Amino acid sequence: MSTNNGETNNSDRDNPDIGNPEQQLEEFLMPRNRYHGEFTPQNLAFNANLQEFAQRVSLICGLETGGKVSNVEAYDDIKKLWKELKASKKSLLKKKKKGEE
Repeated sequence: MSTNNGETNNSDRDNPDIGNPEQQLEEFLMPRNRYHGEFTPQNLAFNANLQEFAQRVSLICGLETGGKVSNVEAYDDIKKLWKELKASKKSLLKKKKKGEE
């Protein structure tokens, strides 16, 4: 069920009967939360990137803890993700000069 402004209702996310199995798996593995900060398209895009970074780091840590990947491989993967996030921040969130609003 969608609201008038196109946002998904929280109850939709909790309803297991909504969406196909692939969508349900995606939501389980990579949940997304609503953005509550100052809205700009850039802030929203960076927030999505930040959430994806956090989810992937969590997954990599779990794989390393479970012995599925080495600690060196996990570190390298996280370092790569960090560089991608920094590039995203640099391109999306340009610093304002003093006195600019």
